[in-house]
Amino acid sequence: MRMMIHLGPKIRKGIFAVGSSGMGVLGLLCFQSVFFMSEARAQSMSNETLEKTVEEARVPSLRSADGGIAQLLDQTTERLSPKIKAIVNGKALLELALEEGLGLWRQARQRFQADAMVDDRPLYWQRLVIAPMIRAQAKHLGLASAKVAQLMASFEQASRGQTDVVWAKPNARRVLITGFDPFSLDNHIGQSNPSGAVALALDGRLFEVDGVMVEINAAVFPVRYPDFDAGILEQWLSPHLTNDSLDLFVSVSMGRDQFDLERFPGRRRSSSALGNLQEHTGGTAASPKPGLLDGLPLQGPEFVEFSLPAAVMQRAQGDFKIRDNHRVTTLKGGSFEAASLAALRGQTAVQGSGGGYLSNEISYRSIRLANELGITLPMGHIHTPRFEGKDDPDKLLGILAQVQEMILLAALK
Repeated sequence: MRMMIHLGPKIRKGIFAVGSSGMGVLGLLCFQSVFFMSEARAQSMSNETLEKTVEEARVPSLRSADGGIAQLLDQTTERLSPKIKAIVNGKALLELALEEGLGLWRQARQRFQADAMVDDRPLYWQRLVIAPMIRAQAKHLGLASAKVAQLMASFEQASRGQTDVVWAKPNARRVLITGFDPFSLDNHIGQSNPSGAVALALDGRLFEVDGVMVEINAAVFPVRYPDFDAGILEQWLSPHLTNDSLDLFVSVSMGRDQFDLERFPGRRRSSSALGNLQEHTGGTAASPKPGLLDGLPLQGPEFVEFSLPAAVMQRAQGDFKIRDNHRVTTLKGGSFEAASLAALRGQTAVQGSGGGYLSNEISYRSIRLANELGITLPMGHIHTPRFEGKDDPDKLLGILAQVQEMILLAALK
């Protein structure tokens, strides 16, 4: 029987428009992105030219490929450039970074949920236009490197919705979800990521399902290995797990040809796919390696198991099959369908059911963290059907509607 959802006006295919307000407080992650230009190249450029990270250096290619987003980036630059250059001290610059970061997130969410721009990409590219302007002003003011790193981390967190997790409805079921930035941009500069779209579509939303209220908050994470090595996920998620506020946690990323509920995340990285800084995982299929935490290899079992109500979530109707994915790869056993977590004891993970990339890792890290903290709640990972480039807007809307129903079904279980 298909669930009946009652709340507010709909966008196409059942995506609703409800916002949230308020700002949480998080510690700052002191991480500075790797710079794209060589020292000699940077020295040869005029003082008016801003240093670029690898991600920021892709902006000209995006401008050439997508005139609509290019126009939005021009408007963003024209609005903010004089405002940033007028800042005269570090405190004011930090306040501006937090304000503009949060504003960027909320504006993207509002446009998305109002059906004005059902596209996750503008948020990503606007962030990459604003960040070098803030960084340049910080250096102009003579801020120390550590202060610059803190400043940029503050802007990143705010612009990703990570500081905007606010529970507004007492007694509602509380659902926290995450998505990812676009990636594989050197292959498809206009690439979208359905998981980022899921985050924008559902953040701040309140649903009534069969008389039960469900509230959803969302955030987006970078596709960058160094950020995860620096503990970005653990620092953000720990307070939400320990304050006893969650009823469900779901991470989402772009995957294969259908939906996959990834039952057995693995500890190690093995993918040949690069991160958005053109950095390699460090592991291979022949020599898989764990990520880092606190400067040491990530500790934990080779595999963990999700606690999502998979059978219930598979009832969500839509264009795509939903698979409870048990397939893993180990050094000794190769690729196989794991019947249970017990059957994986003594094996060395090459790929979890979610693969050997950051989509697998965010799920492993979140479940590992909850286990370490002694927190029990339904949690796990959804892989959406894959996009190539921007793909078909109707396909995206179908994906969003089906993810929404999966999450609501899980929240009510």
